[in-house]
Amino acid sequence: MREIILGTAGHVDHGKTSLIRALTGMETDRLKEEKKRGITIELGFAYLDLDCGHRLGIVDVPGHEKFVRNMVAGAAGMDLVAFIIAADEGIMPQTIEHFDICRLLGVRDGLVILTKKDMVEDEWLEMVEEEVREFFVDSFLEEAPIVAVSSTTGEGIDRVKEILDNKIREINFQEEFGPFRLAVDRVFSMKGFGTVITGTSLSGRISVGQDLMFYPGGLPAKIRGIQVHGRDQEVVEAGHRTAINLQGIEKEDINRGDVAATPGSMIPSTLLDCDLHYLANNPKKLKNRTQVRFHVGTREVVGRVILMEEDVIQPGQDANIQVILQDAVSLWPGDRFVIRSYSPITTLGGGVILNNAPPKRKRVVERDRAHNKQVFSIYKSEAVEDKMLLFLEESGQQGITAEQLSTRLGLFGKKLKKQLQHPISTGKILVVESDTQRLVAASMVEKLGQVIVVLLEQYHKANPLVNGVAREELRSSLKPQADQKLFQYVINSLVKKGDVVQEDAEVRLTGHEVVLQVDEKAMQAKITAIYVKGGLKPPNFKDVLATFSEFPEKQIRQVIDLLVQKGTIVKINESLIFHAADLDKLAQSLTLFIEREGEIDAPRFKELTGLTRKFSIPLMEYFDKIKLTIRVGDKRILRKSE
Repeated sequence: MREIILGTAGHVDHGKTSLIRALTGMETDRLKEEKKRGITIELGFAYLDLDCGHRLGIVDVPGHEKFVRNMVAGAAGMDLVAFIIAADEGIMPQTIEHFDICRLLGVRDGLVILTKKDMVEDEWLEMVEEEVREFFVDSFLEEAPIVAVSSTTGEGIDRVKEILDNKIREINFQEEFGPFRLAVDRVFSMKGFGTVITGTSLSGRISVGQDLMFYPGGLPAKIRGIQVHGRDQEVVEAGHRTAINLQGIEKEDINRGDVAATPGSMIPSTLLDCDLHYLANNPKKLKNRTQVRFHVGTREVVGRVILMEEDVIQPGQDANIQVILQDAVSLWPGDRFVIRSYSPITTLGGGVILNNAPPKRKRVVERDRAHNKQVFSIYKSEAVEDKMLLFLEESGQQGITAEQLSTRLGLFGKKLKKQLQHPISTGKILVVESDTQRLVAASMVEKLGQVIVVLLEQYHKANPLVNGVAREELRSSLKPQADQKLFQYVINSLVKKGDVVQEDAEVRLTGHEVVLQVDEKAMQAKITAIYVKGGLKPPNFKDVLATFSEFPEKQIRQVIDLLVQKGTIVKINESLIFHAADLDKLAQSLTLFIEREGEIDAPRFKELTGLTRKFSIPLMEYFDKIKLTIRVGDKRILRKSE
């Protein structure tokens, strides 16, 4: 069953770790430096078994301003927050920053705990409680329980457990069976076991023996073992604090911040379209192209914020942005992020990922900005079909596979199939490859079809004596060039509509007909006569071209090609052309000879035809090519009819 994660938040030395120790009996500070300095530096983990039967996973985050990066990593998987404020100090700088981070990361429930109750008078405690209640006005903690505790004496600890138990009882647990994801917060090697990762599983479920892939690098591994809170498990689900023992991958190949996920469920990208909230307590406006530290999951990447519609935004404002990152990340739409200033480091804002692999967007002219505004309004709408069409239109001729579309929408399996039914049935989305389920927008296919029709019109105008253009020649003239499957799909669509005709390897417009001019008709008749007269000893092709020196060579070749297409003459190779009737007669004679003799070789073929090697060898190869004969050693026999 899905586990709920409780995370701590609050200023340094306000008693977060001591509270967890009092609640669970577990020590979350594991580093020598943490114990020596008495402050939390890295994330710590514990659990609490509640009366309702649920095990509550607990993440202890550092409170010191130098370790806010680690705090963000811990807050990324929180379902509930235990917001810790020391009664002897009240609201402090990291109280404010941690609360901003919790809101930006979408934490929506929790409780407020006033620690060190034993160190203050009741009157002072009442004053701090009033200050705290005022601080949380108009936030998700406005109505949250406030409990004063002493981790030293144990006063108030049972009340905290009771509140947590009640909150868990109210949760409607729903299992999600989509792809598994875990944001790696630790990676290490254990003697006798090998590589181990830990993190909070964000979605789905996975079992021992299954494959994982580490993103953004795309490195594969297999699960050797799973532990949840120190106990071996066969299956891990969303919400669990998890340790996974891996095989097939080294510790050095994995980094904190990587995402371990079901293979094929993530896309690496250095561009993200996001919805940003710029915190109201920022001292100055945010300029376009500001360099920031981008935090998502357990990962921090340096990047730049590109404002899609404005040049600057004021504190407290929301904005549509594109983030350009120095290194790739792998996310789903709906994942939340935090941005912090590059130097000095403070929390600036955060928000939601809207598109995890967008194209680079322009913002130079007003038309670009208006388009961006329209795109972001589609992101924020509930219309999944509009988002699918947007992604497909932006992918152009390449299209998107159903698997890729899943990761772009964050919809998987039956949920995606259900959303695809309507646009496919209505023809808005087309399946151009059934094996890979490659999808393209119908609007793109329509545009490509229009381009092909224009290219054919231009070709027919430039080559009036050519019946059609070779498919590959036509495809290569497209800019950008479409792949073969998409190109053939569009050609088939044009054939069905009656716009084009496909004959063997050639394509032409339906209305196109070759119309010879008077001089071209005369040329055709003269060429035919030349080859009739030549019989089985025709003139060289170059000599035929020279006969019509007053015409462009291209025009002569096109007239000859027309005669070939009609079947009047037959081109054996680039220099030899025969009249078709002569070849038919020779084929009959050759058939009779082999039927009588059983076979024929080169000397007997020369004797039969009276031809020199110049003609006899190409003709024998021609009869092999048209499958009248088959070569066996240095002889030919008749090919049996297939």
